[in-house]
Formats: sequence, C-alpha cells, structure tokens
Amino acid sequence: MPRQRSRHELPDRNEILAFIRESPGRVGKREIARAFGVKGSDRVALKELLRDLAAEGVVEGGRRRFVDPGKVPEFAVVAVTAIDGDGEAWAEPVDWRGPSPTPRVLLVSEATRARAPGLGERVLARLRPAGEGFLYGHVIRHLPREEGRLVGIYRRGPGGARITPTNRRIGGDFAVAGGSVAAAEGDLVIAVPEANRRLGLPEARVVEVLGSPRQPRVASLIAIHSHGLPTEFSADALHDAATARPVTGLGARTDFRHVPLVTIDDEDARDFDDAVWADADTDPANPGGWRAIVAIADVAHYVRAGGALDRAARERGNSAYFPDRVVPMLPEPLSNDLCSLKPGQDRPCLVVEMSIGARGELRRHRFQRGLMRSTARLTYRTLQTAADGGAPVAVATDALYGVFGVLREARRRRGALDIDLPERRVFLDEEGRVNAIVPRARFDSHRLIEELMIAANVAAAETLEGHRRPAMYRVHDQPTMAKVEALREVLASFGLKLRKGARIEPKDFNHILAATAGTPHAPIVHEAILRSQAQAVYDPANIGHFGLALRRYCHFTSPIRRYADLVVHRSLIEALGLGHDGLTPTETSDLPATGLHLTVTERRATRAERDAIDRYVAEFLADRVGATFSGRVTGVGRFGLFVRLDETGAEGLIPASRIPGGPFRPDEGGFVLAGHGVTYHIGEAAEVTLVEVEPVTGGLRFELAGGEARKGRRDGPPRRRRRV
Repeated sequence: MPRQRSRHELPDRNEILAFIRESPGRVGKREIARAFGVKGSDRVALKELLRDLAAEGVVEGGRRRFVDPGKVPEFAVVAVTAIDGDGEAWAEPVDWRGPSPTPRVLLVSEATRARAPGLGERVLARLRPAGEGFLYGHVIRHLPREEGRLVGIYRRGPGGARITPTNRRIGGDFAVAGGSVAAAEGDLVIAVPEANRRLGLPEARVVEVLGSPRQPRVASLIAIHSHGLPTEFSADALHDAATARPVTGLGARTDFRHVPLVTIDDEDARDFDDAVWADADTDPANPGGWRAIVAIADVAHYVRAGGALDRAARERGNSAYFPDRVVPMLPEPLSNDLCSLKPGQDRPCLVVEMSIGARGELRRHRFQRGLMRSTARLTYRTLQTAADGGAPVAVATDALYGVFGVLREARRRRGALDIDLPERRVFLDEEGRVNAIVPRARFDSHRLIEELMIAANVAAAETLEGHRRPAMYRVHDQPTMAKVEALREVLASFGLKLRKGARIEPKDFNHILAATAGTPHAPIVHEAILRSQAQAVYDPANIGHFGLALRRYCHFTSPIRRYADLVVHRSLIEALGLGHDGLTPTETSDLPATGLHLTVTERRATRAERDAIDRYVAEFLADRVGATFSGRVTGVGRFGLFVRLDETGAEGLIPASRIPGGPFRPDEGGFVLAGHGVTYHIGEAAEVTLVEVEPVTGGLRFELAGGEARKGRRDGPPRRRRRV
C-alpha cells in the first residue's frame, strides 16, 4: 500500500507507475491522490506530473483516467462472433482499449449449468491472458440483446440436416433443430442458434427461407441478415411516419427561403440532409474572410424522444448502404421525403451561420431553427465541372471554393492526419449482376463539403460546451503506445524515425507520409500508419479527435442517417431554447450507454456493407480462377497473409501452409510476418494467383504467383519484439 506523504512531498514517477500497474482497472487523479495522501495545492503538481507521464506515453490518459498501456483491462463487454465445432463461443471486445492488436476471447462459464452465450450475444466478461493472441473471458452477466441469427446454406446428409454458415468467422456447421421451417437442399436460410449442447454440433432453428444463393442481389441480403441489421419497422413507427405532415408555416422559425442553398451529394444519393451556401464576408473586421451557412434537416421535429420512430432509429443507430438497396434508419416517408431537403420544397431545418476568417478560423457561429427551400440538387461531379470552367450551376462556386481554400489551409496548419482512403463502387446491371467495380471518384468538391461539415460539427460542439450542455462527442483517441512502438520498428526498417518522447501528434505521421510520398515503400508506410490508429467512437465524455487534430467535435450534419446527430440536435434545441422537443433528462442520463450502443451499430453496419461488397466482388471474379493479379499485403497472422487486389479491391487469403519459408511468426503490432529468411510487411506489393472463390461467403484464396517466396530484408529467424 502506498505510504502517506507529508505536505509538499509528491510520489515519484516510479511509484505512480507501480500503483497504476497494480490497480485492476483505470484509475484517476483522485484515486492516486487519495492513495498517496496528496492534498490541497499539491494536487496541481500531481496533475502536472500525470500530464507529463501521459505525454511521454508511459501511461495512457483519457477522460481524466490513466492506465498502463500494456495492460489487459480486467472487465470488458464482448460480443460473440463465432461458435467453433466443439461448441465453444469466441468473442471480440465491443470497444477495445487494451494493448494492440484486438484479441479474440474464448468465453468460459464458472457454473457447469450456466447458459452458454449464443452467436451475436453480448456479455460482460472478466478477462485474463491465455495463449498468444487470445484471452479467456469468464462470463459474469448476459446482456440484453435481440435474438441472434445466422445465415447459411441448408444441406442434407447421412447424419441429418445441417446449416453451413455463410459467415466465414463462424466455425463449423449447425445441426437443424426441431421446429424448423421446411427448406430444400441448397436453400439459403435464416436460422436462430439454440442453447449450446454439451456434446455434438450446436443446433439452430430455421425461421426463414431466402431461396437460392445464386439469385441476383443475394449478397446484400446475406450481409444484412448475417449481421442482424433490423429491416422491419414496427406498425407504430410506420403509422407515425405515414401520418407526418410537412411544415407549412414559419411559426417561431427563421425564414431562410431567400438564401440560395443547394444540396451536393453523390449521383445515387437518396436522402439529402445538408445544404450549403457561402459568400465573401463584407464585415470590415474580417478582411478576406467568408460567411457560410450549413442547413441540416430538422429530424427532431418529426422524431420525438421516446416515441415509436425514436425507438426504431435508436435501435438501428444509423442507415446502412449497399449497391442495390439502403437499410434506412428512418422509414422512407421521412428519410426520402419530409426530412429530405428536396429542391423547390419548403423544409424545416436547423441552421448554423458561420463567420470564417481568412486563415480558416471559426470566428463566430449562431444556430437557429429555420425553414428553407433548396435551390438545386447538385452532384459532386457537376459542381467540380462548374468550378473547372464547365457548365455553370445554381451556386456561386467561387465563394464555396474560397471557403474551402481557407478551411483546407487551416486543416493543414493544425496538422490533421492526411490519409485519404480509397473506396470502390460496385455497379449492377438490370438483373442485379455485377458488371463493373471501379474506384469511387474523389474530387475537391467532396473535400469542400467535408470541410464545411467539419466546421459545422465543431460549431455544434463549441456551442454545447459553452452552454454547459451534454453532447454526444465523436472522439478519436491517440494510438496506443504498443501500436506506436510496433509502427516505429516498421519505419526503422526503412530508415525512418518517428519522434519519440513527447506526445505523438497527427502531424508526426504526416511528416512520415510526406517524406515517403512517391517512393516504392510509400504504400507500406501508408498502410502501417493507418493500422496504428485507434477507432473513433461516440461518447458523452470528450477526449478530442486525434485524427482531425480538434479539441472538441460532434456529429451534427446527418440526422437522417445517424442517430448521434439527432442527439446533438436535441441538445442544441434544449440549450438554445429552440423548442420543446429537445434532449430529455432521461436521454441525458442514458448518454454513456447510448454512445456505446451507437459505436456498436456503426461498426455492425460497416461490417455488413463491407461483407456485401466482398461477396459481390467474389461473384465478379468467379470465372477468373487461375488468373494472376497484382495487389498489396493488408494483414498478417500465423494463418497467412491477406492481400488486396489493385484492380478490384478484393481481399483474400494466402494460407501460411502455401508460403515457403515457414513456420511464420507475426510481430506484436500485426505489421510484419517473418519466417526463415523471408519477411512480409503490410502494404508491400504482391503478385498472386486466384485459386479458389466462394461467392456465398465472399471468400477468396490466393497463392503467390509462381509459388515462390521472395527474399526478405534479413536472414534467420524473426527477432522477438520488445513488449511495452
């Protein structure tokens, strides 16, 4: 136990580190001060010492809490992602804040008669280290959830009917349980896993038959049902949406119908929740500055807290977008009509007027509830064409690009992380078959809207903070020291140095990216830096946004498709006295749970969207088995290498058994796979041959072209990495 201190005697850094290391979870300044008897003005000095330790990276600070960065947390909420052939449940932490990389968790129950968790179920578990790369999770409590479901292929065999899951992460088949809906051989079915049996295959009950897995557009259906995305609205929610009516009068709203606001979206966009306008600022106190208006659909007017529509929207958390369909957060009468800022139609909105300085600083901003009428529905391509001297559009492009110029320069000065991720688009023909996969076009018009939306989001966060009102922040933590150290070793192999000692900042990564731009190893460095970053989350406790280099940041601009934005709207309405439909006390008290829930639903939708694309791409490549492709390594593990093809963005596996030079050992950061005289780095080029395609699961298997391993950067067995 720490000894009590006399006044003006602080614990030294080693004593603090030992205390944090021995504590079962995160500790804060208050716990440390109490443990060492630090009182009065000495608490200020203790705060400075803790800040220095966090800046040095020897502890991780956040939300005024500190933790040993190399320590596995004692408790975590985990979600079951697979059930293996022995009926064992494997899970992943919902929001991992421990050492990198995110581990797999083998769930165990202390009681022999305890109910085994099912697929998709979330449980609170006590974690303890096990083998390399995984943890044991002792189930403490089952958390409420929807009935878990899986999608699979119905098969008949000598031992009875089985279901083979389409999700590659679910290990092994399920026996078909009694009470199942009748299905035919080869049908695609939806099934509900039953409570695990102690012996034999786990069972699942067929509840719906989707038909042939070879039918068009089935890839999206599989992804939607595999990840449990809600697709049906309650009768009450549909009734409320159908009976909603347009806003016909101003009432207490400000009239913005005279402002030539325009929406700017992709060609295939179906809901328009933001509109913009800009002009040079005539205020003599702001020379070279700009005025900008961002108007956002007033979803809070239609979706009231606690109502049927609100419950449905919160359950979904966000909309999910697929090549052939949308799973919307709100019913179509709202998402595609009353809340959508269609040209020429009066729409209620929440507006932020911003004064932006010549250096891109946000000088002033004001939020109002208004009524607007969009002048035009523009696309990114038409706006960019007009700005480049093509056909004019119904907006002053010089002003919009003028604002963009100063905001972009402000972004560069503050050192926001400059990683532009490539996206791919899948185009289907009239029959629902894939006819093209192309990179998504990326124009300055995209970046223009992004910068205006970021400015509006910052204004929302500043307003709520200034009024001391709750917010749902979009927070992005700095990389863990474990990831930074692993990245540092990868960079060192190219003669690159990442600044040590002081707190890592986004601009440190930007310097590395700039130094390697145009060089042969630029893709490796880019991929390694990307992999080192933490994932952004929703949280009412603000720790800032590392990637954007912002102290405070909310999501405010997309309430049609993101529930977090609707929460922010309600808080602004309540803080500014803009109506009686603001954030309620119940919502305020539930914000921590809501933040965790929205983080989970966002990742669920992202995985579903990615899985659908993978299946469409696999279908597209099914007749090219044996062909050779160029690609890059995107992941490493004992099981082999993941490679992404340059042509289509398809990702597949080269099993370790098919790579000469093994056995292999991945480094702790997941950046390098090393064997005997051979190493593979994420991001490096690879020529591969496609040897197997599974369109139903989206699985691709590759081999190195020619079957030969190329020499690595060093000979001999892989050296052991130092743990941090």
